[in-house]
Amino acid sequence: MDSFPNSSDHLHEHNGSLPWFFYECTLELNEDARRMVLFLLYLLLFMVGLAENALVVWVNWRRRHSRSGVTFCVLNVGVADLCVMLVLPFYMLEVILNRVWLWGRTLCKVTHLVFVVNMYGSTFFLAYMTVERYLSLARPAQSWGPPERRRRALICGSLWALALFLTLIENVHVDLLEWDEPGCYMLPSHSFAEWYTAVTLICLVFEFLIPGAIIVTFNILIARAVKAVPGVEGRRDCWIVHVYSLVFVLCWLPYHLVMFLLMLDDLSPTSFSCNLVELLYFSYCIVECISLFHCVANPILYNFLSKSFRTDLINTVVRYIPREAAQAEPHDANGKPAGARRKDREASDSTTSHSVVIS
Repeated sequence: MDSFPNSSDHLHEHNGSLPWFFYECTLELNEDARRMVLFLLYLLLFMVGLAENALVVWVNWRRRHSRSGVTFCVLNVGVADLCVMLVLPFYMLEVILNRVWLWGRTLCKVTHLVFVVNMYGSTFFLAYMTVERYLSLARPAQSWGPPERRRRALICGSLWALALFLTLIENVHVDLLEWDEPGCYMLPSHSFAEWYTAVTLICLVFEFLIPGAIIVTFNILIARAVKAVPGVEGRRDCWIVHVYSLVFVLCWLPYHLVMFLLMLDDLSPTSFSCNLVELLYFSYCIVECISLFHCVANPILYNFLSKSFRTDLINTVVRYIPREAAQAEPHDANGKPAGARRKDREASDSTTSHSVVIS
């Protein structure tokens, strides 16, 4: 979905005193190649992200009542990323159809609402998860009771409410607009530059700068705490927490950088050359696709690297194995499968939450 019609013609209105290369576009960009590459990337993201996040939600839903705040956050991140994946096919087809929207005004507004609110929710709970992970290191003997449950429910509701509020600021201006072909755009009826500046800054601050600062800061604190743990495993965990921060920045920085530069171009159309403006508009869809890679990276970093998650996943899958296969397993003198007692002991010994570092 575009926040604006894909055009930089406004440069020509200010070309009276500018060098020729500011208002003459000499850059040739292959729109057809971009559409095909983006469609393939979206298809890959959809298939992998849908499978990963469905598994994450399936496994973590079974332990949603765990006292671990990290598990609670992982479940919310998984739900948010899964919802993003569920509406992704609409944008895949929009890309291949060159921004033509075929599904009506209602789905235009609803899909944008679902997409953006869950993008906000995912980043909010990633930041909250990092704080919870640090607190579990700083206060390992934390009590658990009704007050803690109410506090967790309040924080959860507040984060989702904030995500919905920030989304509605954009969504009130999302509509189906028809020029040559119908398109789903975020475009106010007046004061576009002021509106786009406000939306860009809100998105930059609440979706990247604040969550990013929290994630990077608390991961540094976690790494310092982990360094005190002797052995190779502690050093490995120290590197992993920095990978958490690096992946977040790599996924989101290109998108917000392009959005910020486009905002500057709207505020001052003579700031950039025509070629640079064309390149920014051309790259917008690309960096938006790159930002979605966090929906694929999050399940790997925060779930599949966790030994406790892999154990829970195997145990959950084993529950659905046909009884014929279970009956074929050797039994002990009490008629119980020979490996059941060992598995039960391992399950009881393993933590009910994710590891503090590898969640």
